Amino acid sequence: MSEAATESRSNATEYTVSEISGALKRTVEDAFGNVRVRGEISGYRGPHSSGHAYFALKDDRARIEAVVWKTTMARLKFRPEEGMEVIASGRLTTYPGKSNYQIVIDNLEPAGAGALMALLEDRKRRLPFMPRVIGVITSPTGSVIRDIIHRIKDRFPLTVLVWPVRVQGDTTAKEVTAAVNGFNALTWDGAIRQPDLLIVARGGGSLEDLWGFNDEGLARAVAASRIPIISAVGHETDWTLVDFVADMRAPTPTGAAEMAVPVKAELEATLANLGARLSACTSRHLDRKRQAVRAAARALPSPDQLLALPRRRFDEATSRLGRGLTVSIERKRARLERQRLTPATLSRRLNETRRLTGRDIARARAAFFAIVRQSRARFQRNSARLSPAPVVRRQKLQADTLAGLTRRQEQAMARRLDRLRAALTQADRLLTTLSHKAVLARGFALVKDADGTVVKRVAELAPGAALQLEFADGNAEAIATSGGARPKLAAKPSGKAKEPGNQGSLF
Repeated sequence: MSEAATESRSNATEYTVSEISGALKRTVEDAFGNVRVRGEISGYRGPHSSGHAYFALKDDRARIEAVVWKTTMARLKFRPEEGMEVIASGRLTTYPGKSNYQIVIDNLEPAGAGALMALLEDRKRRLPFMPRVIGVITSPTGSVIRDIIHRIKDRFPLTVLVWPVRVQGDTTAKEVTAAVNGFNALTWDGAIRQPDLLIVARGGGSLEDLWGFNDEGLARAVAASRIPIISAVGHETDWTLVDFVADMRAPTPTGAAEMAVPVKAELEATLANLGARLSACTSRHLDRKRQAVRAAARALPSPDQLLALPRRRFDEATSRLGRGLTVSIERKRARLERQRLTPATLSRRLNETRRLTGRDIARARAAFFAIVRQSRARFQRNSARLSPAPVVRRQKLQADTLAGLTRRQEQAMARRLDRLRAALTQADRLLTTLSHKAVLARGFALVKDADGTVVKRVAELAPGAALQLEFADGNAEAIATSGGARPKLAAKPSGKAKEPGNQGSLF
C-alpha cells in the first residue's frame, strides 16, 4: 500500500455504528419533520395487544414502512384496512435496529371515494363525553331496553328517558319520527330535561322487519336533530338509512350503551393517576426550585463576609479618630502654652533645658535669649507707640480675633477632612467593585500565557503552551494539554511534500 493511501486512511474520521445511525436519524428527522404521504395500505397488521398498528404505504414504484401509535389509533375517524388508499400526515424517522426508515403517522385520511365519506363523517356531531340524561327510542317490552339500561348502570349510572315506540310494522317510521322530534322539543330547564344524547335501538331481524327505519321522513328527522343520535338498529351486518344519517352507528344496542357513556371506574382511576402525577410533578418542581435557591444561596457571600471590610474600615477610622483627637488636643495645648508663657512655665522649661547636653544647652539658651530680646524689643516699640489703655483694648481685640480665626480654621479643617474622607471611601468602594481581586476571591483564576497576556478563549491556546494562573492568594504555573489552536508541525528533513488526500463529508 502506498504512503499516500496510508496517510489518507489515517486522516479519515472513525465512527461507530451507533454514531452513524444517530447522525442519519437526526438528518432525516430534521429534513422531514412534517410530511403528507399518499399511498395504498399494504401488509396491514391490525392493532396489536399494545394498541399500535404497523403497515406500509406503497405506490406503483416504491413503498415506505408506517406505524400508528395507540394514542393516534384512538383518534382516527375510520378503521384502516388492507388496500385502502389514504393520505398520511406525520414525520419521517429511522429505525436503527433494522437500518430502515419509516413514517410515524399522526393523522390518517381516506383518499378518493373514501375522502367523500370522511367529509360526510366531518359533518356529523360529536357525542358528549359525559352525558347527564340519555333518551332511548325503542320498544319498552323487548330485551333491548333492558340491555341498554343494564350496561349504562354498570358503566356510568345516570338518568335514562325511554320513549316507547313500535319497532316493527307500518307505524314504526311515524312513531320513531315523532319520538325524535318530541325529544328535540324539550327544553333544558323544563319539567323533563332535554337529553344530551339519543339512542334509536332495535334488535336484529329480516329486511322486512327493519324496513320502517328506511323511511325518508325518519331519515330527515334524524339528520335535522339538534341532539346527537346513536343508531343501534339490527345487528352489525344490518344497514338502514338511519345508520347513514345518524351521528354514530353501533353494531348492537349494547354497543350503543358502551358508546354513550364511559366507564366510571376507569375515569376515577385516570383521575387518581393524573392527581398523583400532578402531585409528583409539583413536588419535583418545588424540589428543583428549592435546590436552585440553595445553590444560589451557596454562591452568595454570607453577611459576615459582606460586612467584614466595612467593619475593618470602621474600626480603623475609629482608632484614627481617637488618635487624631489626642494629637489635636496636644497641639492646641502646646499652642496655648506658647501664647501664654508664665514664670512657672519659663522656670520649668529652663529646668528641662538644664538637663540637656552642653551643645543643646547653648543652642537652647541662644534661642531663648533671642526670643526674649525680640519680645523685649517688640514690647518697647509697642509701649512707646501706644498708651496703656489702648494697649489693653488692642490686646483684647487681638485675642478675640485670634480665637475666632482659630475656631473658623478648626471648622474648615473638619469640613475638608469630611469631604476627603467621603471621597476616599467612595474611591475605595469603586476600586473594590472594579478590581478583579474580588472575582479571584470567589474561586476564579486569571489565565495568562508565557508573555503575561491574558488568555480569553480556548482557541488562543495550543497544546503544550506554558500558562500562568493567578489566584487570590498567589500564582501558579501550568501546561495546556489541549486547545483550539493546533501546533505547527515541523517540516520533514527530506522528501517531496505531498498534498493531503481530499476527505469528503460523510453527509
